[in-house]
Amino acid sequence: MATVWRVVESVVALRARIWRSIFHDDSSQTTTQSPTSSNTTPPKPKIQSNTGGLRRLPILKKSSELLYRAQQTTARLEPPTSAKYPNALKRTHKHGAERLTTLIQQLCVPLRDAVKGYRSNLRRLHPFEQVVVDLSARTEENTRGVVMEEVLTEVNEGRKELLEMSKDYIAKLKGCRSARDANDIMLEGEDAIATTFEHLITSPLTALSELQKSLRTTPSVRLECPAVVLVGAPNVGKSSIVRAISSGTPEVNNYPFTTRGMTLGHVEIFWGGEVGGEIVNVQTPHPKQNRPSPKITEEYLLVDRPKKANVNVNEATPSSSNLGGSGSAYAYSQLCQIMDSPGILLRDTKEQRNAMEALTIASMQHLPTAVMYVLDLSGGAGDKCSSVSDQLLLRRQIRQRFPRRPWIDVVAKVDLGIVAGAEEELREVLISEGKKGDEYIMLSLHEDVGVEELKGD
Repeated sequence: MATVWRVVESVVALRARIWRSIFHDDSSQTTTQSPTSSNTTPPKPKIQSNTGGLRRLPILKKSSELLYRAQQTTARLEPPTSAKYPNALKRTHKHGAERLTTLIQQLCVPLRDAVKGYRSNLRRLHPFEQVVVDLSARTEENTRGVVMEEVLTEVNEGRKELLEMSKDYIAKLKGCRSARDANDIMLEGEDAIATTFEHLITSPLTALSELQKSLRTTPSVRLECPAVVLVGAPNVGKSSIVRAISSGTPEVNNYPFTTRGMTLGHVEIFWGGEVGGEIVNVQTPHPKQNRPSPKITEEYLLVDRPKKANVNVNEATPSSSNLGGSGSAYAYSQLCQIMDSPGILLRDTKEQRNAMEALTIASMQHLPTAVMYVLDLSGGAGDKCSSVSDQLLLRRQIRQRFPRRPWIDVVAKVDLGIVAGAEEELREVLISEGKKGDEYIMLSLHEDVGVEELKGD
């Protein structure tokens, strides 16, 4: 039976095809305009060719922290000396204008940069992350009434109002005829700016910070590394599989929809001899380690240019003893990503899926992933919508939507038994797709059945 690690090898070719479809690189669809044409369109924003754009969003400080730092910076300003400005009124004019200008700059520049950074980065996100933003924004809008673009506009408009207020107070200050009046206007302006900042900025900035927290937790998928996404109905054991075969630690509980976001784990695969040859070892890297073996460097993580790796047998890695042969060494290694996804339900094709289900669909639609489809044929998936027949219909539905995806079927929880006739139905489905009827893995994590086969050992 096929194993998941053989499936991921075909992800390389799939990745190139998806990139072409995402970025519309087909030159036959491009049209050239005459250099003398006046109808020029602005260039489209450059789309990120990799994920991780959500983690590059500007980091927002709390409004109270912004205000405190601005006031502290303003308070440290020293008044001009009498030697440079002998006139007390002019000294007060100069000092007051500097304090108001410094205060407003300390408040408005971070706000400007945040709004500009958000709008710029959101236009260039990878398509998968654009879906994540849309789904998160939709959830915030439904639960809290927060609309991202409206929040950004509110912050920007508040910033503009603060700038106008500072200009008004500077003009008033310069119009004062006594140093005492000028000093009073300066203090009044600082208090008014602080009060207006708290009134206009605190609420939208807090809402934007809360939205950012959910966005920045989205895992960054490395498109140059093969990835496998676990798909299936709720409570069929996807999260337990991710925990068992990778460094991912998703939540595991006995109720549907435990997984409410994407969880990413990693596993390192080692080939012996030539790339694409026999898999000699599979290791789960520690979450805080990039590689389980310091001897395997980035030059070995080749995807598009497979070749033999010149590894000195005498410099075998510490774990080479697990290969079963003396004097053996890893000739090639590949870091693979294992993605846990929220469960999906059998729905009419016209029925809109919820945000969690849409996230799972987006991972298959926009990321070059292989699919590990997990079924629970024991009849105890935990939800009436996840019966055996519904799971098989859902599998057929998803497979028809993504027919060219590298695919592997896993029947989990076999220690709980299998409903009569369920395995035969699965075989019929596989045969109807032109596969052998036994191209699936029977898995039980509790009894350690099929685990080594799944890892490809």
